[in-house]
Amino acid sequence: VVACVCGSVWPGLFLYGSMVSSGPIQPGGGLCMFCDVKLSSCSGTGTCMSNCTITSICMDSNEVCVSIWRKNETDFSIETLCHDPSTSLYGVMLDDYNSSTCVMKEKNTTSGMAHICSCTDVDECNDQLLFTPVVDPTPDDPLVSVILVSLLPLLVMGVVVAGMFYWHRAYRRRVSQEWESSMKKRKPKAGGLDCSDACAIMMDDDGSDSSSTHANHLNHNTEPLPIELDMLVGKGRFAQVYKAKLKQTTSDQFETVAVKIFPYEEYASWKNEKDIFSDADLRHENILHFLTAEERKVEKQYWLITAFHHRGNLQEHLTRHVISWEELQVLGLCLAQGVAHLHSDRLLCGRPKVAIVHRDLKSSNILVKNDLTLCLCDFGLGLRLDSNLSVDDLANSGQVGTARYMAPEVLEARLNLENIESFKQTDIYSMALVLWEMTSRCEAVGEVKDYEPAYGAKVREHPCVESMKDSVLRDRGRPEIPDTWLRHQGVAVICATITECWDHDPEARLTAHCVSERLSELEDEMDKLSSRSSSAEKIPAELKIPMEVEKQTWPKLSHQRHVMCV
Repeated sequence: VVACVCGSVWPGLFLYGSMVSSGPIQPGGGLCMFCDVKLSSCSGTGTCMSNCTITSICMDSNEVCVSIWRKNETDFSIETLCHDPSTSLYGVMLDDYNSSTCVMKEKNTTSGMAHICSCTDVDECNDQLLFTPVVDPTPDDPLVSVILVSLLPLLVMGVVVAGMFYWHRAYRRRVSQEWESSMKKRKPKAGGLDCSDACAIMMDDDGSDSSSTHANHLNHNTEPLPIELDMLVGKGRFAQVYKAKLKQTTSDQFETVAVKIFPYEEYASWKNEKDIFSDADLRHENILHFLTAEERKVEKQYWLITAFHHRGNLQEHLTRHVISWEELQVLGLCLAQGVAHLHSDRLLCGRPKVAIVHRDLKSSNILVKNDLTLCLCDFGLGLRLDSNLSVDDLANSGQVGTARYMAPEVLEARLNLENIESFKQTDIYSMALVLWEMTSRCEAVGEVKDYEPAYGAKVREHPCVESMKDSVLRDRGRPEIPDTWLRHQGVAVICATITECWDHDPEARLTAHCVSERLSELEDEMDKLSSRSSSAEKIPAELKIPMEVEKQTWPKLSHQRHVMCV
């Protein structure tokens, strides 16, 4: 029986279900549900279940079971944990924990309004959440009650629904027209940025996302930025991400930014990401725009302040939206150009640049910008490939990343430390899995299924390294590419590219620069094929191209891999 530790190691508790302790269990508190923040279908009324599958033993006998329900702009989330009621939780003191049931109460926390309940005495008592029903006062006059309840609200509701329906249809029509007219304008340039662009502060074209040039002109050695945290939008292994307001010093106006907050014990992770972001040569339209880093001594925290993108990450976007063939081309090219810029050791003007590997590339670490292009984020595990790094330095960098997206050589711990290109090749494998996820949600493949991450149901939700070894190394498995995907000529080229990028042999994989060139040439080739068609000779809308044949027949692309891109 193979024991493996999956997910994050949480201080002060043992997790069961998806985690196994390597030593004897010490006596502590009761049993509680303990899950990270996760999406929930609970609407905040009646009785709900947490749907948490992880049970923990609270290590401190004073700790009680806690559940937190939040309503965000688009969805609901639930967080379950153990907590000592003598200390504050998100700025709130627990006052109802001497109960065997978990009754929700609305609280004003540091991350916004939330419903919190706490309980003890009964194991896993924070699994069932009880929301107190709102009781409407009964009017004294029944006739008045009938008139108010039956007539006025119905009339108002009818007017509101009709207005919203009309606005929705008009808005959808306008957005559709803008998308079709601006698709080619938004398509990233194949060459990326020149030297002057790389040294300039990045801003979004439409100005709707934060440019936050204000932050770059303040003296952080004397005082922290005037930032007000708004709401929690993400939580990872090392830090939490908040939407926040950066106030202007000369007016009441503010800019929306993202603040990534690390606790004091995660200094190393904060410093690593800060050092990578601080390199001016990193600036690129497909890399998250960095503003500044701060040590908040009063709060005993370390902050990274970046641009905020309200559309969220790519995984969330693919979950909610089916994308068009044009969108797939734009998103795929953005991803390839971002990785190519990271891996490059020179700017376009020829000036030397330190190559960087991401080492945790996945759809949840890629943000969707307001113009539906992408930028890479979360460089906490990134590695700068300085020329002065020794083999020992590289060996000590560790087996890092998310198991689902780990390349075969990382799972097997057999990276070629003599060649720094081997680190870039692991990013290429992860990039191929993200490209597959994009393609699986494209309407051009035919029947589009619900979003699934790479390897889908073949592995559990948070697979560990040993589990992925079985799928990737022993079975040589990869996510499925159905034959129906190959009927579209452009998708067939992308599938061939994906297959070459997740090759088991790292040396056989394409480079990010080659993938970027191939995807930028893809649109031109498709336009040429379309222009050759006539009323007598039409190119079929669906043409099945076998993978082996496609690799050989696509004009010059596979040959360019060996001549130009290796």
